[in-house]
Amino acid sequence: MKFTRRQFGIGALVGGGLALGYQLRPRKFALPLEPGRNETAFDAWIKISRDGVVTVAVPQLEMGQGITTLIPQVVAHELGADWTQIAVEPAPTSPLYANTPLAMRWADLWMPVFPVMGRSPTIAHRWAQDHSFMATADGTSLAAYEAPARAAAASARALLCIAAADRWDVSWQDCKAANGFISHGPKKLTFGQLAEEAAGFTPPDPPMYVAAPASERNGAPLAYPRLDLPAKVAGSMLFAGDVRLPDMAYAAIRHGPIGDAELANFEQAKAKGIGGLISLVKAKRWLAAVATNWWAAEQALKAIAPTFNASHRADTAKIEQALDKALQRGESERLFERGELDNLAAPYALSLRYEVAPALHATLETASATARYANGKLELWVASQAPEAARLAAAEAVGLNPRNVVLYPMSAGGSFDRRLEHDHAIEAAVIAKESGRPVQLMWSRWQEHLAGWPRTPVSAQMSAKTTGAGDLTGWKARLALPATSKEFGARMFGGKTPRGAITASKGQSDAMALAGAIPPYAIADTLVEHATVSIDLPTARLRGNAHGYTAFFNESFVDELAHRARREPLSYRIAMLGHDPRLIACLQRVATLAEWDAGADASGQGLACHLIDQGRIAVIATARRGEIGVRVDKICAVADIGRIINLDIAKQQIEGGLVFGIGLALGSSTAYADGLPLTGRLRDLGLPLLADCPEIQVEFIGSEAEPADPGELGVAVAAPAIANALFSATGLRFRKLPLLSEDE
Repeated sequence: MKFTRRQFGIGALVGGGLALGYQLRPRKFALPLEPGRNETAFDAWIKISRDGVVTVAVPQLEMGQGITTLIPQVVAHELGADWTQIAVEPAPTSPLYANTPLAMRWADLWMPVFPVMGRSPTIAHRWAQDHSFMATADGTSLAAYEAPARAAAASARALLCIAAADRWDVSWQDCKAANGFISHGPKKLTFGQLAEEAAGFTPPDPPMYVAAPASERNGAPLAYPRLDLPAKVAGSMLFAGDVRLPDMAYAAIRHGPIGDAELANFEQAKAKGIGGLISLVKAKRWLAAVATNWWAAEQALKAIAPTFNASHRADTAKIEQALDKALQRGESERLFERGELDNLAAPYALSLRYEVAPALHATLETASATARYANGKLELWVASQAPEAARLAAAEAVGLNPRNVVLYPMSAGGSFDRRLEHDHAIEAAVIAKESGRPVQLMWSRWQEHLAGWPRTPVSAQMSAKTTGAGDLTGWKARLALPATSKEFGARMFGGKTPRGAITASKGQSDAMALAGAIPPYAIADTLVEHATVSIDLPTARLRGNAHGYTAFFNESFVDELAHRARREPLSYRIAMLGHDPRLIACLQRVATLAEWDAGADASGQGLACHLIDQGRIAVIATARRGEIGVRVDKICAVADIGRIINLDIAKQQIEGGLVFGIGLALGSSTAYADGLPLTGRLRDLGLPLLADCPEIQVEFIGSEAEPADPGELGVAVAAPAIANALFSATGLRFRKLPLLSEDE
C-alpha cells in the first residue's frame, strides 16, 4: 500500500521535523523541540536520531517524583521503543504543553471573578495555551500529558511503519514495532534508519493505538527502571546550583524581616579586606553580595549586617490570637453543606479543637538560580514548577521583552511546591544585570527559612452529633486560616508582593485551602465552613497542601468519636463507607497487612484513611513515645490509585509521602518573633533521619480507573495515623501539629 509524500511550508518545522495533527491547533505555535544534527522531530514530544535514540520531551519539573520516567514510559510503550535507547529532554515553555487539568483546578486563582468559566475545559485550555501554562503541581502530570504523549507516539509509530512499508511494498498495518525496530516477517529496520524518511508521510488521523495504555500490575517485574537514578547515584545529575559559566560570580543575599520590610542601612566599608568580594547589589527589600566564591559573598554580608525597616512583622503570639478570635467569633462562609443544618446547632456530643503550626518545606537544595545578562538578553538556569511565570517575572524585573529571556529548566533537589515561587529567579536576574557578569545566587538555609513562605497555620473546631450508640448523625468543621491559596494566586498570577497578596486576599473564603475537609463518610448532616482571618505571615503551598491538615482533623476526630462510643475504629469507619467500596477495600486489606489488633489499648497501632480526588489510601502506624520523643516503628499502607503506570515509582511516592508526613507530624515547623523565624537550621526542624525511618509496607488495590497521583496520599494520612497510634500507646490525645508541641 503506497502513500504519497507531503511537503510542509510551516516555518517552525525545521530539520526534517513533522508536527502531527497540526491542523487541530493554531499555526502560530512553533515546534518546541529543536532537532539536533542527525535528528528528526515528531510533534512536540519525540525526536529520533539516526542511531536509534528516542528523545522524549518532559514538560514538567523533575523534583524526585519520577516524571522523567513516567512520560517517556508512556511514549516507549506506545511507540515500541527500546527502553535502553530512551533519552529525556526538559521541554522549553510552549503553548503545546498546556496543563489544562491544572488550569481548570486553579480557575479560582487566575480567573477569580468568574472561576466557573475557568473550569470549562475549552476556556481553561485556551487560557493555558495563551499563557504557556505548564506548571507542575497537584499531581496533574499524567492527567495533562499521558494522552498527548501517547497520541504522538502512536502517530510516530504509524509513520515509521509507513516508511518501512513504502520500502518493502507491503501494507503498513502488517508491520510491527518492538524494541526499536520495525519488522515485517524476516525484514527489519531500526527506528533510526526510518526516521527522516518517515517524517515526510501523513499519519493516520485519529491515531491508531496498538497497545493498551502503559501500566504495571501489582507484583509485576519492573519493566521500566527510573531514567534519572543512574545520574543521581553517580552524582552527575545537574541541579540549579551545579551550573558553571565562563567568568561566573557567586551571590549571597539578605532579606528583611517577614513583614513590609525595606532595606534601611548598610556599611560597605565593614566588608573591607574580605578577599574575592566584587560588588554589592541593593534592591528595595534585599541586599546581595557578589564575589568570586559564595563563601566570600556570605561573609561580606555577615560583616556588613544590613538593617531593615519593617512593619507588620510576623509574630507567633499575634498569629495565634488572630486564629483564635476568628475561630470563636469571626465571620465565616459555608463551603459545603448537606442535610438539615438546623440539626447541627449546639449542644454537641463531642466538640474538640485542633491546631496546626506553620510548616516549612525543608528542601535539601535551597533556592538557587544562575543568570546571564548580555547584549539585551537574559538567560536563566533555574528549577521551577511554573517556568513561564518565572520567565515573565524575571523579564519584567530587568525591563526586557519576554522574547529576549530564555529559561533553561533544571531538576530540583526536592521542592514540595517550594519551586512554585520564583523570587530567587528575579533576584538572580537583577544581580546579573547590575553586576555585568554571569551570577549564581544561592540562598543560605537561614534565608530559606526567612523568605521561603511556610504552609499556613490553622485552627479547627470539630463538632459532632451522635445517636446513643455513637453513630454519627451530624458533622461540623469550622476552620480558621487565611485565604492561603488565593494569597499564593495573587503572587503568581497577579504579580503581587507578599504583603500585597495578603491584602488582596483578606476577607476572602478559599475552597482550595479547605480541600479534603469534607469527610469521606456518609453523614446525614454535614457542614464545613471557613472562618477567614488575615495574619502577618505570608503563606504558601506545600506538599499535601490542605489535605495535610484536613486529614489530621478528620481522622483524629473520627477516631476520638469511635473510642468515645466504645466502638472498634476500623468497623466504625467502614460502617459509614457503604458508598465507597474502594476505600473499604483499602481499609480491609491494610488491617490484614498490619495484623490490626482492633485498636487495643497500649498496642501502639493507629488507623487513618483519606481520599484525594480519585486516589484512596488507608494506613496503620505503630508508634510509641520514648524519652527523646516519638518513635514510629512501622507503617502499613494500602492505596487504590487506579491504573498504575509504574509500580516502582508509585511505591516510592507513597513511601516518600509517608516519610515526609512523619516530618510534618513530628517537626518541620518554626515559631516567629519580631518578623524572624526562631528555627534557622535544618538540623533543628526535627526531621526524620535515616535511622528514624520506620519499616514501611505498601500494597495497591488493582483498578482500571484512571491513574490518580500517589504523591500526596501518604503525606495526608501519616500525621493522624501516628496521633491515633500515640493515643493507643499512651492514652493521651495530641491535637496539635507538630505532635508533642503541646508539651512545650
